[in-house]
Amino acid sequence: MTKRSFIYVTEMNSPIGALTIASTDYGVCLIEFGPVKESCSAIRTWTKKHFMNAELKEDAEKLQPVVTELEEYFAGTRTSFSVKLDLVGSKFQCLVWEKVKLIPYGETKSYKQIAMEIGAPKAVRAIGGSNNKNPVPILIPCHRVIGSNGSMVGYGGGLDKKEHLLRLEGAIERIS
Repeated sequence: MTKRSFIYVTEMNSPIGALTIASTDYGVCLIEFGPVKESCSAIRTWTKKHFMNAELKEDAEKLQPVVTELEEYFAGTRTSFSVKLDLVGSKFQCLVWEKVKLIPYGETKSYKQIAMEIGAPKAVRAIGGSNNKNPVPILIPCHRVIGSNGSMVGYGGGLDKKEHLLRLEGAIERIS
């Protein structure tokens, strides 16, 4: 558990619906699917667990760089992100997220491929569990992780959002 004074939040509209974005002074720490009003309870719970008594504070200006990068991504003009992240997770989760972050735009990998790449070939289910706990979907592109047979399985925002993101990136034709 790390001490942070403020967790800054803002909301943006996107082609997959409202996104609530949260950041510490160190970087983006959470993206929730849905508007701030609906996400605040989950963000408060998550914040208490990971950042002790940090206070939520709406600050669109502070989060404008990540909003801009996400808008560019959804417009099809950005294929990677440069905003800093402030990730909280187990050593294993962070290892998985770093591997997933390396999956190129428009490409997919299976949970099994990720497991092999981190040297834990039998950890396919643990890879799925880590992917499910990814606090910054889209920035860490867990939507690019699919089943070994090419099927779209599991996505915290729903399979419709995963399909939309993969279609946006041009990857869906290769896995359909």
